[in-house]
Amino acid sequence: MFVTVRGMERSLRAARAATYFYFVLCGTLMGAWVVHIPAVEERVGISHATLGGLLVLLGLGAFTGMQVAGPLTDRFGARVVVPTGGVLCGAALVLPGLARDPWTLAGALLVFGFCNGCLDVSMNAHAVHVEKAYGRPVMSGFHATFSVGGVIAALVGAGAAAAGMKPVASMAAMGAVGIVIALASARALLPPSPAGAVVGTGTGFAEEPEVSPAVTRRGAGGRVWLLAVLAFMVMLCEGAANDWSALHLKDVLGASAGTAAFAYGTFAAAMTIGRLVADRLVARFGSVAVLRHGAALAAVGITLVALGPWMWAAFTGWALFGLGLSGTVPQLFSAAGHTDPAAAGANVSRVAGLGYVGMLAGPAVIGWLTHVVALNHTFVLLTLLCVTTAAAAGILRTGSDRTGRSEMARSS
Repeated sequence: MFVTVRGMERSLRAARAATYFYFVLCGTLMGAWVVHIPAVEERVGISHATLGGLLVLLGLGAFTGMQVAGPLTDRFGARVVVPTGGVLCGAALVLPGLARDPWTLAGALLVFGFCNGCLDVSMNAHAVHVEKAYGRPVMSGFHATFSVGGVIAALVGAGAAAAGMKPVASMAAMGAVGIVIALASARALLPPSPAGAVVGTGTGFAEEPEVSPAVTRRGAGGRVWLLAVLAFMVMLCEGAANDWSALHLKDVLGASAGTAAFAYGTFAAAMTIGRLVADRLVARFGSVAVLRHGAALAAVGITLVALGPWMWAAFTGWALFGLGLSGTVPQLFSAAGHTDPAAAGANVSRVAGLGYVGMLAGPAVIGWLTHVVALNHTFVLLTLLCVTTAAAAGILRTGSDRTGRSEMARSS
């Protein structure tokens, strides 16, 4: 029995490590596209406005891929869908680099977005199962490594450009490495587990409390869509920060382009740091507290940005905004997956899909509002969304999954 438990512990650690690899891979592949956007835009010969319209197709493809991959992960398991998504995403990365006109770029972005969405949802669904097996929060750490992937893509892209490598060659090389990583990490993923499988407690293994399927699914659909609405709101806030933080410092506060760029850097760094520590906070205080107080902190931060007339206030506000938002999305994804473990992939796909729509909509919504009010005053909308999220954080308390996991976290 001791040998069996030790073997299960090693398998679980390997599955967690593999999940980290897939999150880094997803962030790296998406980042590889982002850092090559200027070169692709120049190659195809399109304007910024045309590129903006084509990026909608990237989002549409990702949303579609999420809705397809979620149910497939539930049916065939992460060992099949996650590496398949990784291989397809790695192979599709080169397509935008090969595009020669707007039509071929449109098709390339649609395909790449679809493949990225498949990888995104399937790896998040697997992360839910890893977290359940550990019996303690680990989801935020996975999301932190996605950001690490973006940093890797930026460094590799810069190095390739400095070496004189053509964008298509750089994207092909990064995609090929991604395919190798996706295939090499596949065997460590968890197999589909039957009901009543053992789960970890941090110090050993314990039987998972059995829950009637009827009880599990009762009201699950409505709860998942409520979680999806909250994901839409917080990811809209994140999308707005991604595209408007630097412009806020430059256009509203008169900062130089170099100084303004640090606004997004401050936000992104705070979000990454927050996700690295969020799991420990969830284990100690609970997911409801992390979501509620995180959203409240984000509301304070973005209000400071909206109303503060000083540069230091803006940097402080963007840092608080990133820190507050950092733990919100992982808790929503985790709650969706644990609402009904048998449909974790489908439920995560709904929450992630609507959240992704919010991230795409955020920059556009702020842009529309600037026709009515000053840019900094449009951020009051983000304050309202954060306050609403904080008020609705109790939705995470619903369901037997959170009760069991809280007890196990306290015992670890």
